[in-house]
This record gives sequence, C-alpha cells and structure tokens, in this order.
Amino acid sequence: MTRTLPSAEPRATRSGGTSRDLRRDLYAAGAAALLVTAAVLIGRHIQDTRHTLFVSWPPVLGSWGPHIGPGTPAAVLVAAFTVVYGPDLAARLPWRTLLPLAWATNTAWILSLALIDGWHHGIAVRLTTRHEYLQVIDRFHDIPAALRDFTHHILLHSPDNWPAHVAGHPPAATLTFVLLDRFGLRGGGWAGMWCITVGATACVAVLVAIRALAEERLARRAAPFLVLAPAAVWMGTSADAYFAAVAAWTVTLLALAVTRGSLPAATASGLLFGLTCYLSYGLTLFALIVAAVLLLGRHRVRQRPALIAALLAGAAVVPTAFTLAGFDWWEAYRLLVTRYYQGAGGTRPYGYWVWANLACTVLITGLATAAGLRRTGTVLLRKDSPERGAVRLALLVAVALLALLVADLSGMSKAETERIWLPFAMWLLPACAFLTRPRAWLTAQAVLALLLNHLLMTGW
Repeated sequence: MTRTLPSAEPRATRSGGTSRDLRRDLYAAGAAALLVTAAVLIGRHIQDTRHTLFVSWPPVLGSWGPHIGPGTPAAVLVAAFTVVYGPDLAARLPWRTLLPLAWATNTAWILSLALIDGWHHGIAVRLTTRHEYLQVIDRFHDIPAALRDFTHHILLHSPDNWPAHVAGHPPAATLTFVLLDRFGLRGGGWAGMWCITVGATACVAVLVAIRALAEERLARRAAPFLVLAPAAVWMGTSADAYFAAVAAWTVTLLALAVTRGSLPAATASGLLFGLTCYLSYGLTLFALIVAAVLLLGRHRVRQRPALIAALLAGAAVVPTAFTLAGFDWWEAYRLLVTRYYQGAGGTRPYGYWVWANLACTVLITGLATAAGLRRTGTVLLRKDSPERGAVRLALLVAVALLALLVADLSGMSKAETERIWLPFAMWLLPACAFLTRPRAWLTAQAVLALLLNHLLMTGW
C-alpha cells in the first residue's frame, strides 16, 4: 500500500497544525491572487493612459472575449476526471503505467483547451502569423546559406529582417519547423500538433527526474498537478511548449546519469542542453538547474568524473555544428539585444514588468503552486531533520525559481512570459507535492485554466 506523504511542516498531522498550515497556504494563494489583481488593474491604467505595455489585457498578451468552443466539453471532462481520480491513480498505478497515462492526459488537456478556440484559430494558424516561424520556411531552401546569413537579418532595419520570433531565437527553433516541412509535415496544423505532443512529454520528464533525485512518492504526489497545470492554456499555442520539453529532458537525463552512473544518459543530456541553448537564448539559464542536479548527485559524480566529461562532450555537439555552419551565437545574441530595444522591448516599462511578469507566472502555475512554494521554503528552512527526498525536491524547485528570477531581472523578458517562461514553470509545479487536500487545489488549478481560456482570446 502506498504511504501517505507527510506534510512538509512539522506536526502537521495534528488538527491544530493542519489548520495552521492550511491558513498559511491560503495566505500564500491569496497574496498571489492579489499580485495578479494588481497587475491587471495597474497594467490597465498604464496601457490606457500611456500605451506603453503593448498588450491588450495586461499582464498577458490577449484580449477580453468570453466564448466557448468545440473543446469546451472535453476540457471540462478531462479536468473533472483528473480532479476526482488523479490523486488515487497517481498513488496506486504501476510506475510504467502512470507515465504514459500522465502524458496522454496532459496531451488531452492541452489539446482540449486549444480547441476551445476551434481547430483553425486554436491550433492551425498559431505558428503561421506574421511573427512566427512558418513565415520563413521558404527562406531556408539552402540551410547552410541561411545559417551563414542569419545574423544579417536580425536588426529591425536590416534588409528582409526576420519576423520577431525568428530573430528572437537561435536558428534551431526555426530549423525544427523547416525540417518538419521537409519531411512532409507542412503547415500550421502539423507544427501545432508537434508542439502539443512533444510539449506534453515535459510532464513525464519532470516526474522521472523527481523520482530519480528525490523519491517516487513525491513524484506521484506531483503528477496530477503537472498534468492539470494552467500552463496548458499556452502550451497548445506556442513553440515554447516544445522548448520546455527539450529543456525538461535535459535535466531528467542528467538526473538519471548521476543516479545510475550512465554515460549515455550524460551524453544525451549534454546534447539536449546544447540544443536547448540554440532553441532559446534565455534557456541558457537552465545551466543553474543542471548545476543543481550535479550538486544533488555530487557523491556519485565525484566517483565518476567521466559523467561530467560525457556531459560536456555532448553539450559541445550542437554549438560546434552551428558554428561550423557559419552561425555565431554570441554575435546573434548581441544583435538581438539591439533589436529588442528597437521594438516594444525598448518602450515597455521595466518598473511594471519586473513584477507583473511574476503575476504571469501565477497564471501559468496556479494558486496551488504559490501555496506549494510556501511549503517549499518551509522545508528548506526547517531546523529539525525533514525527509531527505523532500529537501532534494525543495532544492530543485528553489533553483528553478532562482533561474526564473534571474530571467526576470535581466529585463529581456518584459511581457509575454506566460509562454516564454513555460520551461521554468514546469519545475515550479512539483512544489504542489507538498500540499495536503490535493483535490481542492487541483480544482482551483482547473478552474483557473478554464476561466483563462474561456474569458480571454489569448495571443499565443
């Protein structure tokens, strides 16, 4: 029989302690809700008076538009199924059954939310708009030449400048969709389904990493929250879901490498980390999470220095290939910073977005995660001896939060972080494993996602 996870706080099994812990959880969730409310009201005032935010419904890119659609019944059904049966199934199913079920349910959740806007508007055209990757497929008929010439089209006033998302990312992002097109999977429908099906594997990757680094019981507690995350609202509509999956598997393969002493896993992790850095400049911050995994497995890594050598060798593959092809990552990033400030990034006020971005994080991770992060801090600050697995999970979540905060302070993510920070959000959600009353918190997560998708016409 699966044991019940002890609370993250001491003496929480007593009725008084449980009541006190729940009140603190609710305070944390209430503070998160107030942050979102402030971001909406203050953002609305700034946009109406100064017009400097460049979003219609701050703090997210979207517009007010209550609606229902073909995906509505399915989304409600998936949410209800996960709330009612998710915690029990996660606790009792064999591990090898739980992982594919988590992926399938998360895929259904993402897909049904996207289909609330219909197949055409919800999926098929999302990656074909004027800012997106599919706009430039025809310009990559000669891939080596396009890579050599890539940096010449980043600046806003350069000849044939790239669309915003192409210019804003290293070319591995665009090349993914170019290769899909070459393999016959042409158009926005295939591109959208690629992002959904691959993106949903991030849920599985995080579960495997938690089991390897902390313990299986915590992974099982986190599973329903990873499946039913409000982040799904944006994972079905942007390439950042795909980026989140690649980054997640980078961490997971390294976790398997340091816990099993697997050189192939370390090499594969390095290979994916190199790819991650060439999908999004900002995801180089995943180096912090990679370092945390090495720290958590340091007693094994010291015994196997070949693991680090394998990791570094794998990490060199993608950068070497792109450099030999003529793409200069550092030069491209330098030009991107210039372009960023040529456009909306140069006008959007840092003083608003530096905290409103965190409100966006609340919307993609939910109020349950806010409460879970409170408990994460409690685990790390306890003076007595908490469970070793709980401390390991808390450290992993804390480092992911640190990486997100560094991204925030950099000023290179002013707005649109509801999609840009999806890769980091996946590693905050496991904090929900520390919560009691999982069904109540899951209900809050589901309601938030359904309200967001039915009340707003999101930009991604």
